Amino acid sequence: MDRYAILVAGGKGLRMGSDIPKQFLPLRGRPVLMHTIDVFRRTYPDIHIILVLPREQQDYWRQLCGQHDYDVEVCVADGGETRFHSVHNGLSLIPDDARGVVGVHDGVRPFVSPETIRRCFESAEEFGAVVPVVPVVETVRQVLADGSSMTVDRNAYRLVQTPQTFDIQLLKKAYGQPFDPFFTDDASVVEAMGHPIKLVEGNNENIKLTNPADLKLAEGMV
Repeated sequence: MDRYAILVAGGKGLRMGSDIPKQFLPLRGRPVLMHTIDVFRRTYPDIHIILVLPREQQDYWRQLCGQHDYDVEVCVADGGETRFHSVHNGLSLIPDDARGVVGVHDGVRPFVSPETIRRCFESAEEFGAVVPVVPVVETVRQVLADGSSMTVDRNAYRLVQTPQTFDIQLLKKAYGQPFDPFFTDDASVVEAMGHPIKLVEGNNENIKLTNPADLKLAEGMV
């Protein structure tokens, strides 16, 4: 059984208020993306890492690797117009006859725990399609079409994280479908074929770094 991780990193840093794409911003002296890669390698030393980056960012990534003496082996795929197209490009680097599990992870989620990664990969071997989630702890209100709103039962909802993890052949088949704007994540692509999604426990620290407040919080977590 082969294990692959496709790390999608196409951010431009606009919400961070930075000219540097957020996956390259320094976190305790090293780019965020290096922290993300390292946790997968610590969890599964033999995992195959596929990094999906916009073509115009790839030279900068190589420069950063040189500056930080970072020689972890990764394959680089070109980012696409949407996340769907980026993941499709990453999957194309996995051999068509590969057997095993692939996790698709946001490159700017450096605090996914090894335990979460293992739960996802081990469960995907059994169920084929797995998504890590955490409970909703805030009160949730639904906004209706007329502008009014109402409280809904938060226990009926979960917050979705990554890595969303799948049987390789299942995910390749799913990404052979035509693009649909409804495809907001990998699970929605697989669900479109009628395959059920298994939910497993994520970890609360597994936040997506999106704005400056997230980065300040992250500095205290490293």
